[in-house]
Amino acid sequence: MATIIATLTQWFAPWQTLYSGSKVLESAVTAIHIIALLFGGGLAVAADRAMLRAMRAGPDARAHALEALQATHRPVLIALAMSFLSGLALATADVNTFAHSPVFLVKLTLVALLCSNGLLLVVTERALRAQALVDATAPLWRRLRAATWLSITLWTSLVVAGTTLVNAG
Repeated sequence: MATIIATLTQWFAPWQTLYSGSKVLESAVTAIHIIALLFGGGLAVAADRAMLRAMRAGPDARAHALEALQATHRPVLIALAMSFLSGLALATADVNTFAHSPVFLVKLTLVALLCSNGLLLVVTERALRAQALVDATAPLWRRLRAATWLSITLWTSLVVAGTTLVNAG
């Protein structure tokens, strides 16, 4: 493992030198990372909240919330991609620190769980729309409710892990 870290550190040495030598670059990469999380997480949590409220309302509200949820997938995915790319830039700017950080591994795990849960949300939302299910007690609605709560929890945990990572580094 040490040789892999040493090799990666060597490969990314030019990037690390460029990154650490420019406050503008550091600020830009960090800002992109935070803004992507803000917009992606904000859109996702807002859609999750709307979905949870709609589940307590009537069939028309649930149908409308499903359409709104479907409309958030692309912007959230774009924000996640920007967050991933900027996170990669941040991690490769200091390979040695991040490679030895358990908090970094926790954050990566949370991102993987968030993406998996996002896929579950998309699949469930599409199935509900295809089947035009309006009964809020149907198993797909229960699965959507659980995935929605998990989404809110994961986005929140991701922010906590990111903050911890910055402060622990």
